[in-house]
Amino acid sequence: MTVRLTLAISDYDHTRDLTDGRVRPEGVELTCLSLPVEEIFFRFINYREWHASELSFAKYVSMRASGDDSITAIPVFPSRVCRHSSIYVTRGGPAHPKELAGKRIGVPEWSQTASVYTRSLLVHEWGVPLTDVEWFQAGVNQAGRTEKVRLHLPDGVRLTQVTDRTLDEMLHAGDLDAVFSAHPPRSFELGDPGIVRLFPDYRPIEEEYVRRTGIFPIMHVLALRSDVLDEHPWIAMNLLSAFEEAKRRSEERLSDITASRVPLPWLPEYASGLRGLLGGSVWPYGLEPNRTTIEAFLRFAAEQGVAARLLQAESLFAPQVLTRYRV
Repeated sequence: MTVRLTLAISDYDHTRDLTDGRVRPEGVELTCLSLPVEEIFFRFINYREWHASELSFAKYVSMRASGDDSITAIPVFPSRVCRHSSIYVTRGGPAHPKELAGKRIGVPEWSQTASVYTRSLLVHEWGVPLTDVEWFQAGVNQAGRTEKVRLHLPDGVRLTQVTDRTLDEMLHAGDLDAVFSAHPPRSFELGDPGIVRLFPDYRPIEEEYVRRTGIFPIMHVLALRSDVLDEHPWIAMNLLSAFEEAKRRSEERLSDITASRVPLPWLPEYASGLRGLLGGSVWPYGLEPNRTTIEAFLRFAAEQGVAARLLQAESLFAPQVLTRYRV
């Protein structure tokens, strides 16, 4: 029996062998759509236009915490990014994260995964309570962006929705002191010298954070419509195995010192160093290798009102992918 599924996922080297058909999930015929992640999230959350989808980790956690079990994840994480690099300020503005206390900070969505991680840094790394900031929500570069899930804001948190201006405009005009955003403000992308990162040399700071905390931030997860899993429960493990094989091939390419598989020098040496930093795989899938990150994120989401309640990590994933057979 072959099940035909449609999968929407952005273009990643570590998933490409699956999406182009070189790796085939047992018993599954995939039609793959490559779209911008913002479009994927919007269309899947609102309309469930395909059977399986890359999805914002925060949106998924929010939905599950509110009792929405219409989609179920498997522990495949297409995107992971440390978020010290996602804080943008005006030149001459805040120079240290503690100086963000009492300031005006913009976010594209309170429930954006990147914003959850960045706000966790503000609170747990730099000691600035959420209530010590005046928060604004607006599109980064396009006005009119709104939240996609219901929020449960903690008492005392002030969040103002702005529908007729962008975060980029507000930061540039001095109406915001900082922007926390996965996607950079357009002014920064265009090289405007007036808009800078709070941490220009962010890599050593992020590496120290990962090494010290064990948190390698998960941005996106792979989710399936639960009605599909109810009908074909074996799909979850077969898809997970195929994604793992595609990732294995990608890591093998990036570690190949015989030939340059991507146009970046010294990449095999860099990949080897990352294995030491991350304790094994450069990009681990599965619950147990990621438990520290997942449990931390669930705490952050509950603390910030992105999730209505604190979830257990096991509750996020299809039960059939949480254990493996042994010979």
